[in-house]
Parts: sequence; C-alpha cells; structure tokens
Amino acid sequence: MKVYGLIGYPLGHSFSKQYFTEKFAREGLHDCRFDIFPIPSIKEFPTLLENNPLLKGLCVTIPYKEQVLEYVDILSAEVKVIGATNSIHFSNNQLIAYNTDMIGFEESFSKLLQPHHSKALVLGTGGASKAVQYVLAKLGIIFQVVSRNAGVGKAQLSYKEIDEVLLQEYTIIINCTPVGMQPNEHTLPDLPYQFISARHYLFDLVYKPAKTLFLVEGEKRGAVIQNGFEMLVLQAEESWRIWNNS
Repeated sequence: MKVYGLIGYPLGHSFSKQYFTEKFAREGLHDCRFDIFPIPSIKEFPTLLENNPLLKGLCVTIPYKEQVLEYVDILSAEVKVIGATNSIHFSNNQLIAYNTDMIGFEESFSKLLQPHHSKALVLGTGGASKAVQYVLAKLGIIFQVVSRNAGVGKAQLSYKEIDEVLLQEYTIIINCTPVGMQPNEHTLPDLPYQFISARHYLFDLVYKPAKTLFLVEGEKRGAVIQNGFEMLVLQAEESWRIWNNS
C-alpha cells in the first residue's frame, strides 16, 4: 500500500483528501490511500513519520509550509528561494521539499491577466503568499505585501494604507489569507471596496465558498474575479507527478 497524506492544523474538510481519494477510485489505484494528519505542533512530525512507514508523499498546509522545512533533507531550487513548501516527496529514505503552489497559481492566475494588470497587492505573509510573490516576480509584476502586523520599519503595507490613490495604481489584489474561508465565510479582508473598479483583478486562494465576500465585492464593481479551486487542482496534479517520478 502506498500512503499519501496532508499535514496541517486544524484540518476540517480537506480538499486534498477528497481529491486524491476520488482520483484513486477513478483511476483504479487500489494500492493507494490518502490520509489526513492534523498535528497540533510541528514537533510531532518525526513521530508521524515513525508511525507511518508507508508514506510516499505529503501535502503541507497552514501553518506548517515554512516550519516543516527544518525536518526535510533536500530543498528544491524553488523552495530555497520561496522559503515554503506544500509538497514533500519521500524518495530513497530522504524527504524532498517542493512547491507546487507556485505552479498551480501561475497557470490559473495568468489566464485572466490583462495588459493593464501590472501591479499587485498581496494580502498575507504566510507560505502561500511567498509562492504568489515568487510567481509575480517571475511575471514581472510589481507587488506590495499587505499585513495586519505592518508598522514602522517593516516592508509591508498595513490595510489602513490602502486608499483610492493606491488602488488606482495597483489593479490586482490577491488574497493569500484564510479570511472568508468556511466556516468564516461572513468575513472579508479589510479593504475600501468602494474604490474597486472594472479595471481590477481579484484572485482569492480560498476555494470554499466558491465565491467569497471578497470576490462578491469585486464582482459587484465589474472586476475580474477568480477563486483558488483551479489552483488547488493544478498543484495537486503536479504533486502527484513529483511523487511518482522515481
């Protein structure tokens, strides 16, 4: 039996478990199983490995995309730059960290880009945000990171600094936070939505609900909107390719 799984905390409804379980059934992969491992602390990771010797690959989600790196043996070139992983391959008794978030995001995000979408606001500073920043830099899109913890001497913007003038210049807004995700779908990032227009492109890494309040507010004003579902599918398939590459 080949075992794959997901680490994170907390883990409620898991896209990865549902996706891979359905994939295994659909493709007749009866020797494969996907489990979820909600570990309250990354310090439990070595014990998880000891207790699951059949593991061949792991997805990594909040809050461990950065913390787990101290436990892996090899970092892919992208992970060395990004500083976060969402996919670990077990190969020849070594753990190899990859980042397939960046592949999923780039493919999904790029489809709706328009020529005037040249500057972006990235909401959040976690592992997913780092993958998004990597892709934006690759695409030549100027960006600023927005954080609740921004302040004097910090590189990020605070939400209070986002105003009409800034939004006229930064026509892409990417939500890399869990704000708006079930079961808190009544929440949304603290932005002056009245200044969003049809020139804007709002991308939300959240996929459930399919249309967050963040996207609803953008759609009301004619903005291009996209949720994170396609990104998740693309990154999952890339992880599967990596896990079965040797």
